[in-house]
Amino acid sequence: MPNIKAAEKWVRQSQTRELRNRDVKTRLKTLFKKAKASGEASAAPAVESQFDKAAQKGIIHPNKAARKKARLAKAIRVTAAAAAAPVAARPARRKATAKKS
Repeated sequence: MPNIKAAEKWVRQSQTRELRNRDVKTRLKTLFKKAKASGEASAAPAVESQFDKAAQKGIIHPNKAARKKARLAKAIRVTAAAAAAPVAARPARRKATAKKS
């Protein structure tokens, strides 16, 4: 335990910030997972905005925000490409014939 009043205040502030930051990080993870699972491009701007705000406030590193935004965009692109690509029909397989002995 700190012996100085200023240090005690610093500990209280740190605990408050930790709780607030943890809440924001949890919300970011949830938003990211939901947007990635849905694969909808309409969900991306809101998630990217939240990552930018968290990076601006110093809750997460700016590079982490950029990385998460890029991975989300890539996941949405892949999902859109898979949905747009036609499914190729498989050629009919021949029935196996018994070997003559």
